[in-house]
Amino acid sequence: MASEIGAESAFDRSQSTEGQRALEKEHFLPLTGWQQEVDQAHRFGLEAAESIVDRNISTFSRGELPHFAGINTFMKAPYIEDVNRVGEFDVAIVGVPHDSGTTYRPGTRFGPQGIRRISALYTPYNYEMGVDLREQITLCDVGDIFTIPANNEKSFDQISKGIAHVFASGAFPIILGGDHSIGFPTVRGVCRHLGDKKVGIIHFDRHVDTQEIDLDERMHTCPWFHATNMANAPAKNLVQLGIGGWQVPREGVKVCRERGTNVLTVTDITEMGLEAAAQIAIERATDGTDCVYISFDIDCIDAGFVPGTGWPEPGGLLPREALKLLELIVRNVPVCGLEIVEVSPPYDISDMTSLMATRVICDTMAHLVVSDQLPRKEKPSWISDVCNMNVDQKWR
Repeated sequence: MASEIGAESAFDRSQSTEGQRALEKEHFLPLTGWQQEVDQAHRFGLEAAESIVDRNISTFSRGELPHFAGINTFMKAPYIEDVNRVGEFDVAIVGVPHDSGTTYRPGTRFGPQGIRRISALYTPYNYEMGVDLREQITLCDVGDIFTIPANNEKSFDQISKGIAHVFASGAFPIILGGDHSIGFPTVRGVCRHLGDKKVGIIHFDRHVDTQEIDLDERMHTCPWFHATNMANAPAKNLVQLGIGGWQVPREGVKVCRERGTNVLTVTDITEMGLEAAAQIAIERATDGTDCVYISFDIDCIDAGFVPGTGWPEPGGLLPREALKLLELIVRNVPVCGLEIVEVSPPYDISDMTSLMATRVICDTMAHLVVSDQLPRKEKPSWISDVCNMNVDQKWR
């Protein structure tokens, strides 16, 4: 009898499904942004030829459609040539085409363009969440940082200056890498405008990235050693999710142990459950800090799903696990920035790695909207107008 009751319960549909709730949410979304885009397309791109029945179409492609046309910016967001205007937007996309920190196979310098190109496939609307980014936030693409090939330190200086500028403007920075060596200069840029505030770092990766040097330089295996040397980014607030396998250097593991970083393996995450793992990450990253920076290395996801990366490692998180973990974290911490790194288009197949990176970015923006972190009503209190150029330690 008990099993029959269980069976009946299993087929109980008295509660609405996510699919049904999503249908209702869409009804309440405006179309104001979409209409403005259509009107602008007509002004800038001319009315369509007379034979075109759909009069929303313009002669020259302007805006979202068609997905195979147009100039590459992230999701065809406006390109802001004058970076002094970046503070006029809720979110700013910044490319960091740097792969001089790669110790295995290069190509991530093409990551920003690869992600931008495939992002044209996305619409600004997410069905399950009932979010339309075009209607609910303003997004711009400020282009790429001018990095210096074959010179990490000069590139790091350029990256920190650029990220500090965007961060201080009040626009939410989303950074398209680049290899993971950029994790240090991006966080340094954030720290320059934190004053006496502190940032926790939540780091999705298969590798710890905590060596002091690799191949005698600060490479993509080293960002968190140097980032957590800064007083604004304590090592005890560094949370590392998905670590494991055969590519974790022992030098880095020693640093994690000595500094007391917080490491969860894929097995930890799957056995304790995504909710418990997220709760640990949130507790450790926010303990005594004012905001949280998300560093998402695409190789945290199993290599079978993301072949286009600088250092693939089998046995990672499944895409749905990574996205759910991201949701649980982003919606429950004050996020101050996001970077997505290690996308290497020359090794990608059918753009699947760039497509996954785009999904991470779009989901993050939507979670920030759902959790009322975007659009910002005012500049967050953790942003200081004063730029402190002395947050890090002198390097050689």
